[in-house]
Amino acid sequence: MLDHKTVADYIRTIPDFPDDGILFRDVTTLFLDPRGFRLAIDQLLAPFVGQRIDKVAGLEARGFILGGAVAHQLSVGFVPVRKKGKLPGATVQQDYTLEYGTATVEIHEDCLVPGERVLLVDDLLATGGTAEAGIRLVERLGAEVMATAFVVDLPDLGGRKRLEAMGLGVHALCAYAGD
Repeated sequence: MLDHKTVADYIRTIPDFPDDGILFRDVTTLFLDPRGFRLAIDQLLAPFVGQRIDKVAGLEARGFILGGAVAHQLSVGFVPVRKKGKLPGATVQQDYTLEYGTATVEIHEDCLVPGERVLLVDDLLATGGTAEAGIRLVERLGAEVMATAFVVDLPDLGGRKRLEAMGLGVHALCAYAGD
């Protein structure tokens, strides 16, 4: 019998985490299942097969897992977008706004060359702040983010609109509205 599960079927919802009233979309259950993980990677990269992509950038931390697998399947390099202070060597940094304060992400200053085309990957798109910071880092090195890909989109939080307003395509496998 064929398995007709969707990616959403592999994602666990945890109520009231990290705060009361939040429905946390946990993709670690997707990673645990080989069929679910393969399905997600295949669907994340499908729209980009045959396009010129030079690197995949993954946002810390689950974007490393997904982005690394997508980069492998596309036979391109991988760029980790890390939290401040986690990369050795010379980096470029970008601040972004969180609900209560700011944070900083960084990449190595020699990880991209001008003109390279980058696919940005992460597990979840909420407000789009982290994704935008990653995009700004790529652009500061003269490369271009040609699209973004996420497993989960929370459209009510505005991230999709934010990235589309920057002229970027947003590919998401699951959308959870009204959360």
